[in-house]
Amino acid sequence: MPRYEYRCRTCGDTFEVSRPMAESAAPASCPTGHDDTVKLLSTVAVGGSASAAPSAAKASPAAGGGGGCCGGGCCG
Repeated sequence: MPRYEYRCRTCGDTFEVSRPMAESAAPASCPTGHDDTVKLLSTVAVGGSASAAPSAAKASPAAGGGGGCCGGGCCG
């Protein structure tokens, strides 16, 4: 279940709430009971290893796009 981070405008505390994505826009009260909260923009961390990139580059040349800005579809 996704976790959403909020900050209380009254006391300044930052807290997290776990809830379904369908309820992501619902207001959240801070743990001390204040209702004046704002949902914070969360960052996403993407994991992986640097050694994975070269093996992907060795894929069949026919599997790649045409280059350009978006794979060649918009650049003529």
